[in-house]
Amino acid sequence: MLDTSDWHPRHDDPLFILAMDHRESFGRTLFGVEHDDPDPAQHAAMASAKQLIYEGLQAALPAVTYGRIGVLVDERYGQGVIDAVKASGTPLVLAVPIEASGHEWFTLEWGERWLNHVETIRPNYAKVLIRDNPDFDQRQREEQFGRLAQVSTGLRRVGVPLLYELLVPATDAQLGQAGQDAGVYDRDIRPGLVARVIADNYAHGVEPALWKVEGLETVGAARQVAGQAKAGGRQASLIVLGRDAPAERLDHWLAVASQVSDFVGFAIGRSIWEEAVRDYEASDHSQAAASRARDQVAGRYLDFVGHWKP
Repeated sequence: MLDTSDWHPRHDDPLFILAMDHRESFGRTLFGVEHDDPDPAQHAAMASAKQLIYEGLQAALPAVTYGRIGVLVDERYGQGVIDAVKASGTPLVLAVPIEASGHEWFTLEWGERWLNHVETIRPNYAKVLIRDNPDFDQRQREEQFGRLAQVSTGLRRVGVPLLYELLVPATDAQLGQAGQDAGVYDRDIRPGLVARVIADNYAHGVEPALWKVEGLETVGAARQVAGQAKAGGRQASLIVLGRDAPAERLDHWLAVASQVSDFVGFAIGRSIWEEAVRDYEASDHSQAAASRARDQVAGRYLDFVGHWKP
């Protein structure tokens, strides 16, 4: 695990995170888990799959010649990966989620004990996943901001930076404004909404070190969002998330981000490993099948690293 006390990702020294902190969706889509309540066999299979993904990342390490490699993984099914990262002599950046999976509004995974978990693991980043939009219910937004401000303050107190993953889904009215075209919403409407949500968080005392945002379609939009993230002389940077997008779309998002100096890398998950895990679970679980899965994870991860052009 990397000591990041004197290191922060930069555009020319980027952070490439393989994200596998998925929990509810991971079980539901790949292991047939219902109601986010796996039986012991399903739980074991999910933990094993996360270990396999991590082994794929390990296979990619020798080919990454610049930047830093990161892992975003949960305690629930990925404790073995967390332990391996912390014990590794390889300088990996570790991020862990602290939000409960599958909730519409921000809920802490461990309730009032959340900070004890962070202090026990001492990750390089603690991550929250937030769905927000300026046109969402204002009372619920205010309550969410209050919880996020408490998290931001608590993390600052223990010296663990906040990684804020922001999704800004369209309201029905906004999608109507885009002519029911999600691509038009992403290109023309979402950038301004993202900037407004970032500003709202700052106004409520939420201070991330890294903003993990959905990809932007144009350099102008990326600069607009980055400018808000840097408002007031803040040192926050941005990374691009994957959103399970097709590889060609992700390649475009990375090409855009690579042209904006305040973007410092990516955190991509399912687009790297979902197909490999699905194929492995449908196989005979032989050593050959595991090797194919590891190779596929490594190859797709390295493809995205190769599209970062500082």
